Amino acid sequence: MSAIPRPHPHHDHAGHSATTSTDWYVRDLIKLQKAAQTISSTLDLDELIDRTVHEVAASFGAIETALWLVDENDPTTIRLAGVCGCTLYKQGIELKIGIEGMIGNVAATGLTRYAPDVSKDPHYIACEPGTSSELDIPLKVGDKVIGVFSIVHHECDAFSVDQRRILEALSGHVAVAVQNAKAFRRERQQRERIERDSKEARFIQQSLLPSSSPFLPGFALEATTVPAGDVGGDWYDYIDLGNDRWGVVLADVAGKGMAAALLMSATRGILRSLAPAYQSPAEVLGRLNCVLKDDFPAGRFVTMIYGVLDAKQHTFTFANAGHPHPVMIAGIEAQLVDGVSGIPLGLGESQYADRVVPLHHGIKLVMYSDGISEAENRDEEQFGTRRICEHMLTDHASADSLKTAACMFAYGPPADDATVILIRCAENQ
Repeated sequence: MSAIPRPHPHHDHAGHSATTSTDWYVRDLIKLQKAAQTISSTLDLDELIDRTVHEVAASFGAIETALWLVDENDPTTIRLAGVCGCTLYKQGIELKIGIEGMIGNVAATGLTRYAPDVSKDPHYIACEPGTSSELDIPLKVGDKVIGVFSIVHHECDAFSVDQRRILEALSGHVAVAVQNAKAFRRERQQRERIERDSKEARFIQQSLLPSSSPFLPGFALEATTVPAGDVGGDWYDYIDLGNDRWGVVLADVAGKGMAAALLMSATRGILRSLAPAYQSPAEVLGRLNCVLKDDFPAGRFVTMIYGVLDAKQHTFTFANAGHPHPVMIAGIEAQLVDGVSGIPLGLGESQYADRVVPLHHGIKLVMYSDGISEAENRDEEQFGTRRICEHMLTDHASADSLKTAACMFAYGPPADDATVILIRCAENQ
């Protein structure tokens, strides 16, 4: 765009009236308002910079406009973040603040520098051919210089006092917009990093769950789990104890998210090391509790059912550490398997006791976390053990159907991690 002619106070031409000067000033104010609105309408930093340099170049007839930003990691350096009209310098080039060029000088002093004739400015570094005048304005947030906005013109003394004031006012808008866009970018990058970490954590946590159910003659096991977030504190596990005996675990670490997942992973590793060494589930929980009560942070704990499914004896022997009681389904009856429940693991000294459940033909034993039993509907009514019993008495009830029923009751995924394990006995005994 060619330069916009306007009368300058020091070289007015005959025939220009005060009214004409006022008209140009009003037009420049309108350009300022339009440019500020355009610039402030985005929080994307790259788009903001691109809009700024192109809007000013188009509105004020500059042959080159450039926006430089101080390197946040190296405050002695200022880097070209965006440019319009330059054929020599590329985005990303650097200048040393206070040392190189008018840009470096403005970044160091925090003062606007105007060179009506660049050939007479000792700080000017030759750049675009045809450059006659250059206006460099600091971008400041408070007293801090975050960058420099540079406008180059092919005419000497191309920017009047009024126009320089308008461009300085616009640079104030640009500085605030850049600072907001930077904050938005940092927040977005942090959010994306957290999301990546959460996805990675979920992948790792999912890999710790059994890939398939164990094969036990006369029995079928099924399990399902859904975390309230990307990761959770619920987990289940199967541990091969040999001789057609399998350890079955369902546990719930207090809390949700990454902290619960970390404690879950640690508890899982300790339990897997203890389970093969002791015959009694109660003894396993007792040993596990001794470790966790000394290692867990205050207020953190684990509820757990750990049992041994013996396919030869057709029994499930389990101990309970503060976890919801299992439900046994036999024919047309469903009832809680109460037993003795010790306090959750990690809270303090506790005793645990074994409960032996005979498993005969057609019997089903379901274990679940409180994300199932305590799922609430819109009236804050819990799903509860009664509905669990009623559901498990229906035809084709399964671990997955129970989880789905709880989710439907709550009109969406449960607010807490939800896990179900179902043991079916198929043989006649």
